[in-house]
Formats: sequence, C-alpha cells, structure tokens
Amino acid sequence: MKNVFVRVCFLVLIVAMVLSACSPAATKKIVIVTDATWPPFESVDEATKEIVGFDIDLIKAIAAKENLDIEIQNVQWDPLLAGIAACQYDAAISAMTITDERKKQFAFSNPYFAAGQVVTVQIGNSDIAGKDSLSGKTVGAQLGTTGEIEGNKIAGATVKPYDDIALAFQDLMNGQVDAVIADNPLAIGYVGKNSDKLKTVGQVFTDEYYGIAVCKTNTDLLAKLNDGLAKVEAEGTIDTLTAKWLAGK
Repeated sequence: MKNVFVRVCFLVLIVAMVLSACSPAATKKIVIVTDATWPPFESVDEATKEIVGFDIDLIKAIAAKENLDIEIQNVQWDPLLAGIAACQYDAAISAMTITDERKKQFAFSNPYFAAGQVVTVQIGNSDIAGKDSLSGKTVGAQLGTTGEIEGNKIAGATVKPYDDIALAFQDLMNGQVDAVIADNPLAIGYVGKNSDKLKTVGQVFTDEYYGIAVCKTNTDLLAKLNDGLAKVEAEGTIDTLTAKWLAGK
C-alpha cells in the first residue's frame, strides 16, 4: 500500500512539473529597449513618466498580435546599440535606420517607416539653405546616429555630437550651433513645438528606413516580429500611428 502511495505521489509530481513548464508563467519576458529622447517616436511623458510614442504603440501592437510578453526599457543610445549587439537585450525599437554597418552587429526586421535627414536652423537664418550651405558651420547631431554620420561627410562642417538630440535643438535655439541635422519626422516635431524659433531648410537629403533591431541569434523572435509587423501593416496601423503622432507635428 505504501509503495502504491509513493508511486501516485511521484506521478502527481511529474504531472505538476509538466504543467508548470507549459504554463504562461514559464514564458520568458522579452526585453525591448528604446532611447526615449526621440519624439514623436519615443519619449517620456512628463506627466505620467511612461514611455510613449509611435514606436511604443507599434511594438505593443506587434506584441499583441504575436502574444509576446514584452518589457520596454529606456536605455541611452550607445549602450542600446552595444547591448543589442551583445544580445544583452532581445530587441530595440528606437527610430533606428537600417544600415549595412549595423547589419553586421545585429539583425533587422522588415522596414516599417521611411525617413531621411534634414537641416534645421533658427527661424531668422538666411545663410543656410540646406546641407550644401553647411561648410564652415557648426552642426549639432546626436552621437552615433545617421545625422552625425551625414554631417561628417560635409566638407568644412564641424559636427558637435550630443548624447540627447533635445540638447542639440536647445543649443540651436540658443545660438550655440548654426544648424541641426536629424531625421525629418523628428525635426518636424521640434519645429512644430518651436515654430517661432526654428525652421527646416532644403530637401530631405537621404533615403532611410527604420527597422526593429534584434539580437542576431534570436531568429525565432525576428520571425515573430516580422509576422506581427505584416499583420498590423495590413490593418492600417502604420497610417493610424502616423496620423496620431506625426500629423501636424
């Protein structure tokens, strides 16, 4: 009788372990990082202290489609890039341009947004008409971004890098730099909030696409993100988010 009882207890224990392994609680939380200094794509809401923006809404929509348990963390740009390359984080969505150099370090989802670089100056500036007018000028850009890369290609321009793009635009308004190079949607957002102080000049001068960066070894997650992205795109979510976050900015 005792042996029968032991066997029953053993079977119950095995079943409990199997059920525990299969339960949702055992699902690994997916850490998604963003540099929340890039409105309207990602920023910290001053009132709620929550991370908000186009990218945040998008990754949440994708996660809902794929039943992904995600945790969004705010990480500065350089540690974000290094962390994804080292697979310290699972993925990053942060208005990140897909480039060949970055593809060497981590994988990218399919593109979800078309952007490009543009020049912003003070409202009264008549000397700078676009990127071809930046020789001899001091130009602000965020460190490690396409804006800094493109600025360094301009002969005679001095690029002043910033950890936070907001500081570059603040210095522009204060006259500490002559211009800022940044992604067009971002520049439009800052001009919209400071229309009495700032304006964009010239044309968007690069063709760029944003993608979600993923740890190179996590091919399963990459496939799920692409699948979820395709689903939300088919439903018109990108257009909805564009209207919500970029229209009139």
